[in-house]
Amino acid sequence: MKNYLNLIRFDQYLKNLFVFAPLFFGREFLYFDLLLKVFLTFLCFCIASSGIYILNDLFDIKEDKAHPEKSKRPIASGKIKPQRAIYIMASLITLSLIFSFLLSTRLFFIIASYILLNFLYSKWLKHIAILDINIIAIGFILRLLAGTAITAIVLSIWILLITYLLALFLGIAKRRTDVALAQNGLKVRKNIEGYNLVFIDTILGILSSMIIVCYIFYCISPEVQKHYNSPLLYISIIFVINGIFRYLKLALVDNSTYSPTLIVIKDRFIQIMILCWIILMSYLLYFNR
Repeated sequence: MKNYLNLIRFDQYLKNLFVFAPLFFGREFLYFDLLLKVFLTFLCFCIASSGIYILNDLFDIKEDKAHPEKSKRPIASGKIKPQRAIYIMASLITLSLIFSFLLSTRLFFIIASYILLNFLYSKWLKHIAILDINIIAIGFILRLLAGTAITAIVLSIWILLITYLLALFLGIAKRRTDVALAQNGLKVRKNIEGYNLVFIDTILGILSSMIIVCYIFYCISPEVQKHYNSPLLYISIIFVINGIFRYLKLALVDNSTYSPTLIVIKDRFIQIMILCWIILMSYLLYFNR
């Protein structure tokens, strides 16, 4: 069972929680009908993303076998045969398309676009520097749009922009891990050939600044002020800034080789910042009336 959980990347399902954002920010999170629809949308994205992860592993078997960490993945290590993985992948992608079509035609096209985009990414586009991290960012935007499609709740343009920048930040941070390993003499994937640590660290600094500035503009924009109707919103800026600073510290000072998702799962400080942000925003949206 553990091998199959690793195959579908169960730990990466955190990314799909972005589909709940429209429901959360739209103050509709407590309505069971909408919550159920978004939960089913979340499952569709989980199934689709698992299929894509398997597809990516199938394309990268040779490279993964030479990687110090990725060689432990089920396909690269030989724990799951490629033929079985292909069957599981096809089943998951088919199920995600069927379920999304039953939920909403718009959701179906979003899921289909996500699958097509990631197929192109896995096969060719991940080897093109800058374009690769933009495709990762578009994947997060598609998750937000899926939540909007199923709830008809329109998000603030600031949330879309912050999500895009945050996804770019996490995407380039993921590249940093492989570049750091390569500089230590370890063989890693070819998709780092357009990067080096100086370039990546510069982009991380730029993106972290942009995320913070955009979040501040979100908090002070008139429509958002009217929506929350509380000066306590400014406190959330503290959690955002310190969460990003902590991540930069782990990446640039501690040279962590964990993926961004694993850092969030493992680092207590970042977890506390995220939890404090969720508690504060939940209070402002649902109890500050």
